Amino acid sequence: MSQLYRQYSRPLAILILLALPFLFREADSLPTNNDIEAWLPQQSDFRSEYENFKSLFGGEEAILIGIPNQVAEPQLISAIASRIESLEGIRSCWTPQRFTEEMAKLGVTPETAHERLRGLVVSRDGSITGLVAILSEDGLLNREGTVHDVQHILTYSQLSNEDVLFSGAPVIVAELNRLGSQKNTKQFFLCSLMICFGLLMYSIRHWRLSSAILLITVFAIQTTLCIVKWWSGEMNFILSALPVMVMVFTMASSIHLLHYFNSSRDETDPLAAALSKAWRPCLLATFTTVIGLLSLTVSDIVPVQQFGLAAATGAVISCICGLGLTPIALSLWPISFPDRHDSSQKLPAQLSLQIIRHRRAITWGTCTCLLVSLPGIVSLTSKVDPLDFLPRNSDVVQDYLDIEEKLTNVDSFEAVVDFDTQDLPFTEKLRRVKQIEMMISAHPNIQHTLSLASFFPERLPDNGLEIIQLLSTAKSNQHGQEYISAGERYWRISARVHGESTDHRQQIFEELQHILRAHPVTLTGIAPLIKQAQDDIFIGFWESFATALGIIAVVMVIALRSIKTALLAMIPNLTPLCLVFGFLGWAGIPVDIGMMMTASIALGIAVDGTFHFLLAYRHHSKQESGTQNSSLYALFKTGRPIFEAAMIASLGMLALTQSQFIPTVRFGLLMSILLIVAVFADLVLLPALLAKSPTREVREQAGSRKNRTQEPSRIAA
Repeated sequence: MSQLYRQYSRPLAILILLALPFLFREADSLPTNNDIEAWLPQQSDFRSEYENFKSLFGGEEAILIGIPNQVAEPQLISAIASRIESLEGIRSCWTPQRFTEEMAKLGVTPETAHERLRGLVVSRDGSITGLVAILSEDGLLNREGTVHDVQHILTYSQLSNEDVLFSGAPVIVAELNRLGSQKNTKQFFLCSLMICFGLLMYSIRHWRLSSAILLITVFAIQTTLCIVKWWSGEMNFILSALPVMVMVFTMASSIHLLHYFNSSRDETDPLAAALSKAWRPCLLATFTTVIGLLSLTVSDIVPVQQFGLAAATGAVISCICGLGLTPIALSLWPISFPDRHDSSQKLPAQLSLQIIRHRRAITWGTCTCLLVSLPGIVSLTSKVDPLDFLPRNSDVVQDYLDIEEKLTNVDSFEAVVDFDTQDLPFTEKLRRVKQIEMMISAHPNIQHTLSLASFFPERLPDNGLEIIQLLSTAKSNQHGQEYISAGERYWRISARVHGESTDHRQQIFEELQHILRAHPVTLTGIAPLIKQAQDDIFIGFWESFATALGIIAVVMVIALRSIKTALLAMIPNLTPLCLVFGFLGWAGIPVDIGMMMTASIALGIAVDGTFHFLLAYRHHSKQESGTQNSSLYALFKTGRPIFEAAMIASLGMLALTQSQFIPTVRFGLLMSILLIVAVFADLVLLPALLAKSPTREVREQAGSRKNRTQEPSRIAA
């Protein structure tokens, strides 16, 4: 194998360089889709009811525009609305004037109409005029383009971003797509690469070999992104963390191989010896990482499933590139690591011996911390709020909050009244809908309601001919069809709701369901789906973690051929999760979409260092008796690469905190903390657990400085 690498290393390197431009071109054309509906549960009664509502009345997504009266007169606002409605992505655009005109046709006075529109398209104090632009089917397929077209019309009308309030679900999705695009994520990705390159240079002290490993890492990342494009065809803000994860996986494999190569430099064929030592622990670590990632597919949230599959694919590609392409670089530049002098070995030697000496204190101290963290884990909660996806200083967030405060509520419930096969006159249906609408509007958290009944006067004419003429006018009005469907069977009531949180909105939803329980009404909307997504995330968090834990435990038993050793090895892998998530529970920090994935991923990654340590431990324990010497041998043999790989991984994940997406920031920060704690578990807790009570030999080693400095050098050689 090593002979083949030496023979074909240059052609393979040239082939990789030639393939990179194609991979970059394909990956850069990967589109971004952060549609909020994609983050909602796919299989549920709530989802079925919402999809049924959309089939009856169309996709109800609207762009809300608030224009202060001092910057635009009614004539300009009407002209803007006409231009907006002419867009291909807009089905209709409503203004106060248009609402008033439609109500006037049915006999509603301007004063009454103005009062009904207050809190929807007229602010409570009358200082802001609102426009409601409802998206068409084409607009739903191209939200970002539609939002851009509407903004262009506002700019053309000489209204700047500072002059108007601009919000709604399509605006949030468009902003997520902009921030989650490849262009905007390159900043922290390049930052991660530079940090990792600096750490490689510090460790290897050879810029060509460091550059080659960096190039291999980039090749693995771009290959993974191309597979994502060919497979799913789109990115989202959770998948924006994928390049950093692939970078971490690839560099971890390369670093372990480099250290095996360095430790085999006195052998006849160092590269072959390094590959023979590295393939088993690296494959086992990759396998467990893939298990942890694939366990995310138990979630009912599609982007989480996509991330699990894409990251698992990336882990496999990383292993192939790390073990398969790093030997090319070593064939071209077969250098050794800088020699470590006795003085540099003294501190690791002392620390290692102190770990063995104080194994009981370390074990009991860790157990105490775990016991303290358990109540925190039990009290963990989850949270999903689309507004949390954006940075708090975003103009989109500020406009959302301003529209909520000054104009109308962005969130809404949709009530569908089903008259089924009842043969009722139109006026009776109108009366019942008005009655139900009044019951909904009586709830203190419902700020505004709108239905077809809102376009009619409070009292219908007494003259039968006038009623017939009024109803004829109503039925001929095409805009009125937005509020009735299937003839006159289904009637829609849209209710603007004020809720401080997802749980609060769900409480309001359940209260309305209770109020309307005696009426043929189905309540639906995005809000109850977000609540279910929040619950599903929490359930998926535990299900994916339990799945990964069970499978990884079985793999460790098979690989180590010892149930006792495997169980001991699982303790340090669970310790970081228990400590970190226990702290989150104690601190009252809820688990969001980004954080819920970290447990399974961190478990899979943490096993990487565990396997390298345990295989070295078993190798030495077969040759020499004594668990202390075996633990010391494993520490000196694998401690440095485990530490360096973990630090690179941790700093790489920490670069995700530069993202403008809050869940991505939390994901990167939590992963970084978990990996740092995992280093303590692998290099401190695991040796302490595996070592028995110190013997006289260890005490002699602890008392002799010469032994402390020479033994590590002998073992490392």
